[in-house]
This record gives sequence, C-alpha cells and structure tokens, in this order.
Amino acid sequence: MFVDRARIVIKSGKGGNGCVSFRREPFVPEGGPDGGDGGNGGAVIFMADENLRTLMDFKYRRKYEAEDGQNGMRKKRFGKYGDDLVIKVPPGTIVVDEETGLVMKDLIKDGDSFVAAKGGKGGKGNVHFKNSIRQAPNFAEAGGIGKERTVSLEMKLIADVGLVGFPNVGKSTFLAVSTKANPKIANYHFTTISPNLGVVEIFDTSFVMADIAGIIEGAHEGAGLGLEFLKHVERTKVLIHVVDISGSEGRKPIEDFDKINNELKLYSEKLIKKPQIVVANKMDIIDDNDPVYTEFKTYVEGKGYKVFPVSAPINIGVNQVLAEAAEMLQKLEPETETYEFFDLEKDNEDPTYRDIKAFTDGNVFILRGKQLEKIFNSTNFNDMGSLRYLYKYIENKGALETLKEMGLKEGDLIRIVDYEFEYMEEYY
Repeated sequence: MFVDRARIVIKSGKGGNGCVSFRREPFVPEGGPDGGDGGNGGAVIFMADENLRTLMDFKYRRKYEAEDGQNGMRKKRFGKYGDDLVIKVPPGTIVVDEETGLVMKDLIKDGDSFVAAKGGKGGKGNVHFKNSIRQAPNFAEAGGIGKERTVSLEMKLIADVGLVGFPNVGKSTFLAVSTKANPKIANYHFTTISPNLGVVEIFDTSFVMADIAGIIEGAHEGAGLGLEFLKHVERTKVLIHVVDISGSEGRKPIEDFDKINNELKLYSEKLIKKPQIVVANKMDIIDDNDPVYTEFKTYVEGKGYKVFPVSAPINIGVNQVLAEAAEMLQKLEPETETYEFFDLEKDNEDPTYRDIKAFTDGNVFILRGKQLEKIFNSTNFNDMGSLRYLYKYIENKGALETLKEMGLKEGDLIRIVDYEFEYMEEYY
C-alpha cells in the first residue's frame, strides 16, 4: 500500500529529577549534600532513509515517545541520559507542526535529519543548593518536562521526470518499457492508483521517472484523487505529457492536451512552467500522415513544445523521448522550494519560560509559569528551607507584589498547579 500522508504525536523524554542525598560514611563528620543531577530526556529526531518508500508504518502507530532521563543518585552520580528516538521517513517527506501550520523541515535526501522535540533538561541535585546559610538543603530540582506536539508528515515523490496525462493513455506502459519498473497495466481507467517509480538508464547517465497516476478534469479541486496525485508532480524537473493520439477513448487529442495543462496551471503556476515533452502515443493505431496527428503536432509545436510520435508497447520512439529528457535535465538549474519555516531555535529557547502570570478565579489567586511549576514540583513541603526557596522565587519575580495589587490579603488562597495555600504575611 502506498501511503503518502500521516498525522502522529511525538513526545520527547522528561529530564530526570535531581537527587536529595547526604553523605553518611563513617568518620566523615558533618557530611554535606551529595545528590547528583538527573539525566536529560531523549530527543525526537526525524531522519530521511532511502530504504523507505511510503509512510505506511505511521498508519498503524500514531504516538512516538523518547526515553526519559534517569534520576540523579547519591554520591553526586549523574542519572543516565534518555535515548533519543530516531523516526525514519522516506526522502521527500515534509514535517509540519500542526499547531502553527509551519514546515519544520523538508527532508529531501538520504541522511537529512533534524530535532523535532528536544528532551527535558535533567534537574540539579541538592548539592547545588548548599550555601553559607543553607548547609543541608533537603530538596532538589525536578527534571524538565518533555515537549509534546502533533506533526503532519507529507511525502512528495522525488523524481527527475514525471509522466502526466489522462487515465489509460499509456503512461504505465511507457514507464515499463523505459525502466525496470513493473507497474500494473490493464485496459481500464485508474489501473494505477498510486505513483510508480523507475530508473531510466540512457547513454552514460540515469534519472528517476515517476508515473503520476491519472489526472482528470477538475483534479485541482480534488476530483478523483487529483490533489493526491498533483502534489507528486511538484518536485519533478521535467514533465513527459502522454496523449492518446488514436482517440481510442472517444476524446480529442488537442482537448486532452489542453485540459491536462489547465489542471496543472490551476493547481500551481509553477507546474505549467516546467519543461514539457509531449508524447503522441498509440501511433501504431493510426498513420503518420493522419490529419489528427498532423493537426495535433502543429497545434502543440505552436505552443513551444516538441512532439514525439511513440508506440510504447512495441518500443517505437521511446528512446528519442528519453534522450530529450536526459538532455533537458542536464541543462536545468537546481530547484529550491520555499516554505515558511517553523522557528526551531526560538522554540527551544522559549522566552516565556521564566514569566509568571497572575489572575483570579473567584476568591482564589492563581499563579502560573513554566519555571514556577518546575520549582514547585521540586519543593519539599516538609522542609522549611525548600518552602522558603519557593517563596523567595515568587517574591523576586514580582508575582507577590502583583497579587497584592490585585487585592491579595491575609487568609486568601493562592493556587499553584493543583495545590492551594493560605497567604500569611509572616512567611513573606
């Protein structure tokens, strides 16, 4: 099954918690804190792998999580870092952040990779919180939480040449004759329901050719499977437009030619500007001097395209088309696609990390903030030194003054995360 679109949830690993520990060896008087730091959580990494051809694996598994970091240990031992999770996708896959709709990365060639979700940082052990006043800190820092996000994966085939045209005009036969590909071929519409790839070897060069499954009128609006097929044309460099010159389907060749080009143009102006070779296929059914062919050739060449008479099943005219495509490819400049990219660096920095927001819910005063929640989760509520550390942080950030301006008074409740505390002036 050819799957070229998927939606998954990724989550990086949580950082390990710092350790609360004290030296207990004999003959070591007044042994101080010796809690080690937690390990960083594992990151989620996407990597292009040329051995993959579809996004089939993501149809059955929708959530991917990296390993959490290990908690710190006594004797200042660090916790083990969580293993990174490497998610392999086919080359040509675009990774999009669903929340913003921005492209995180376009993984074009084998080995391309990027970090989509950075792991949480390991928390500091209690050895870091010792000072001249607090000699025996009975608390440590909690590990940073991992990042969770939903991403869309969209695969666009990376082929040098794309075969386009109405269904049943002979594109699959042309591909089979030109390459070692073995597409399904039959005399009915939509024999090909997903793009097929093959490698063309000619002279001293080679290129990848794709049979883009039958585009029909209205494809740019999604008719048939139009949008699914048209997107695969975007990365191709040269188009081979196959037309049934015999009219065996009861259509007129010139109308077929114009309708397909119109669909390409309506989908994207970029597609109609691609170099195009026109193949008048099924020439074995009609005569070279047939007025239908001569009229078609005159019309198409008048628009600036070369026309090649071909009979794909008996391999007549195929090599001439392939030679023309190879020559065009050599002359073309490399193409680059432009996207509005997701700012991964800014995402990792998180400028709002230290901010504290204050608001009310009825008679309860609420404080929220990412760093605040991390310090709160690190607090040992049975230790006055740990509580004082939390209070001091809130006071230094100006959050306490903000609450007072909002009407905070003795006996009012302050909520942090899911816990509520009674405000008492003596603690501040």
